[in-house]
Amino acid sequence: MSTVKSVKFIKSAVEPKDYPQPHFPEIAVVGRSNVGKSSLINAIFNRNIAKVSASPGKTRLINYFLLNDNIYFVDLPGYGYAKVSKAEKNRWKKMIENYFRNRENLSLVILLVDSRHPPTKLDIMMKDWLEALGIPYIVVATKMDKLNQSQKAKALKTIRETLGLPKDFPVFLTSSKEKTGIKELVSYILKHIQEGE
Repeated sequence: MSTVKSVKFIKSAVEPKDYPQPHFPEIAVVGRSNVGKSSLINAIFNRNIAKVSASPGKTRLINYFLLNDNIYFVDLPGYGYAKVSKAEKNRWKKMIENYFRNRENLSLVILLVDSRHPPTKLDIMMKDWLEALGIPYIVVATKMDKLNQSQKAKALKTIRETLGLPKDFPVFLTSSKEKTGIKELVSYILKHIQEGE
């Protein structure tokens, strides 16, 4: 199975007690507030189900979707948005930390980076954090439609070098607008889940 057949929104959560029962393997998406997270999720689902906002930092809850009736897909709040109070930032950090530490069915994290810029300090911290917690992850570069061919090769090299990733580590170059790389990403995700069962 390498396609998305059905998607439904399940619920929004803040604390572990709000999470759905861990009946299915779970994929979580994390990235900076303006990285194009909702657009990528909609491209993966092939429908407009995650809210895309003109102002970054709108996802303030952990949003659960059910994919193909047997995979949870989780939209985590974006990090690093400057126009949010320190208290709000700390609340988000605690929410995401609780999620990573308490979700035993978490199978894979998709770490999003903006292909137009080198990964930020926060992206590096997130990558280090996932590795410290032993959570499998892949890196997905968004907004590739904004780059020409030579810029794409350079972006890929910069992402690998900045995050310290080995040559064979999965990095997907995507464009939600043009649907570039989405099919390959979906195939990888579904294969990863199948192999983990």
